[in-house]
Amino acid sequence: MRILRGCISVAALAVALVVTHLAQARVTRIVVDQTIALPGGRNKSLSGRAYGELDPKNPLNAIITDIQYAPLNARGQVEYVSHFTLIKPVNMSMASGVLWYDLVNRGRPVAMNNSPSSIGPSATKPQDFGHVALISGWQGDIEQTAVNWTVQVPVARNPDGSSITGVVLARIANAPNGSNTRPLGMVATLIPYDAASLDTTKTRLIAKSSETRSGETGVSKEIPDSDWAFADCTKIPFPGSANPRSLCLKNGFDPGLLYELVYEAKDPKILGIGLAAMRDVASFFRFEAADDQGSPNPIAGTIHHAVVQGISQSGNALKTFILLGFNQDEQKRRVFDGANPHIAGRLTSINVRFGLPSGSGTLYEPGGEGVLWWASYIDIKRGRGEASLLDRCTATGTCPKIFETFGASEYNARLMTIAETGTDGKADLPLPPIVRRYYFPGTTHGGGAGGFGLTSRPAAGCVLAQNPNPEDETMNALQVALVDWVVQGIEPPPSVYPTLGGGDLVPNTMEAMHFPSIPGVPPPTGLAVGLFDYDFGSKLDYANFSGIITRQPPAIKQIIPALMPRVNQDGNERVGVASVLHQVPLGTYTGWNVTAAGFFKGQPCGGGLTGGYIPFAKSKAERDAIGDPRPSLEERYGTQAGYICAVKKVAKQEVARRFLRSEDADRLVAEVSTVDNFSDIPPNPERDKVARALCEF
Repeated sequence: MRILRGCISVAALAVALVVTHLAQARVTRIVVDQTIALPGGRNKSLSGRAYGELDPKNPLNAIITDIQYAPLNARGQVEYVSHFTLIKPVNMSMASGVLWYDLVNRGRPVAMNNSPSSIGPSATKPQDFGHVALISGWQGDIEQTAVNWTVQVPVARNPDGSSITGVVLARIANAPNGSNTRPLGMVATLIPYDAASLDTTKTRLIAKSSETRSGETGVSKEIPDSDWAFADCTKIPFPGSANPRSLCLKNGFDPGLLYELVYEAKDPKILGIGLAAMRDVASFFRFEAADDQGSPNPIAGTIHHAVVQGISQSGNALKTFILLGFNQDEQKRRVFDGANPHIAGRLTSINVRFGLPSGSGTLYEPGGEGVLWWASYIDIKRGRGEASLLDRCTATGTCPKIFETFGASEYNARLMTIAETGTDGKADLPLPPIVRRYYFPGTTHGGGAGGFGLTSRPAAGCVLAQNPNPEDETMNALQVALVDWVVQGIEPPPSVYPTLGGGDLVPNTMEAMHFPSIPGVPPPTGLAVGLFDYDFGSKLDYANFSGIITRQPPAIKQIIPALMPRVNQDGNERVGVASVLHQVPLGTYTGWNVTAAGFFKGQPCGGGLTGGYIPFAKSKAERDAIGDPRPSLEERYGTQAGYICAVKKVAKQEVARRFLRSEDADRLVAEVSTVDNFSDIPPNPERDKVARALCEF
């Protein structure tokens, strides 16, 4: 501001400051609806609503798809309401000064209450370290309830107030036998938009007899428009009660068929506002003293650094957040100093008209269209220019320090080889100095429950048993390392992951992976899900994964195959930050599994995200009897005492490498001491000899 004649009136200054303030996107009001004292008395939670405003003309917000069609308030701003929960020490002098923001997953918290399966019971929570923990809603397509966190965003409408419409795709598989009504969705994700018309003559419904993950189909038939309706027929016979989000079949669903409906939907919500809400809610609690009404920020003046973590679906959202430049707030400040997208290999369709941010990456779902790599790379294979996930934040100096963490299932079904090698797969892409990458070998999506028992548990709908190989303990250590890097500048452990250069990323065949032939175990050949280069039409900004989809189902232009980690003679992966259990294995731990029954029988189980477990035989006699090529427990460890010694050795090693906290190491050693997998194996001198060798360290 230029001062005229050496001074400016107080009134003029006040007006100028108000005008400047109103031009900024920000949280204008916070309302705390509930305060709860947490067990132990050290922390309390505050839950409420954050009311925000966005300037649709600001370049940071203009990238939001359809924001130009949002209703404006009297100040020309776009409004939203985000639900939040803040967990803070009762005595803020005990706080670490770090704000830890967890992106909720489909509206539900992950790290703050350990609720989803993607985080286990051994995981630490931010408040364990004195951090202030924050979650807030960012998904506008989910209905707000008493037990979730969402954001309320406006519906986009044409300038004349009429509905905006667009093409959407619904796919229904494994319908219960005898059912005649199913909600419209994408196999595992419901569509949160109404059909623009209930006239079935304007749509096309087909039924497929078979379908592979690569999009090859068997015999398909079109269902006459007179034999189905947008309706619910559970209480009223066909044509039932009209319902713009439900499909009723006159003759009922066949569980052996997959149904695919292309139709026009209406009234898309402006979901990209959720990214700005994430930015502004975190920015308010980090930087501001009070809201516009004078309500104080309950942690004002106590936060000097902020770290964000997104897990699985919310990790995809975090990568999208960084790609689109939302880590800079409208006052040009960096919002998050550190970021951890965990088990997240895709982007999320939050900035796409009629997007489905809850999507799980099934056939025809978008998510791999944008930039997936941290370093600058020219995507010649798909005919795109040079770009990286960090382009926008690099230009503004607002990039966070990044830990990218993932496991075996993310190679199998989450495009991680594309992130590492680009679309041509010719060489390993370099990592920028601000990025570390840590790979957890042999884990299912999010890791297993851990434990040192040999007993296996069935994995629902899959051929192989549940994979118990955990990620929690490693993640606990890495979360400490990320904060240390951000706050104190302490260099984290070097990146560890399979590479082309090291010979550890190979084609997805049993032979190339060196996977052993184990009786009764299906081979991994062809189970990895590659990158689908879809044609969604010309109105989609593919590089930024923003805009409008105009073609459904999309044409598949090409499939870029996924690479998989090479394994050892046991079938266990060789490279990565391995858990103690993986290094002292009780069996083979895979990031893949096979669907046991239903329409997708023989295909990747859980969409490719479910891993498997193949226990070792206990004795040499047992393994010889079944023809298992893998050494038995007695051949490996001799006795339970030998196994315990092996666990202690590995735990000590991982603490030294900073991939295991000493508290977790002590717990694991105590846990293994309560188990005996060898009690029913006949004794022999060779077993004792093996055990003694393991205990000599």
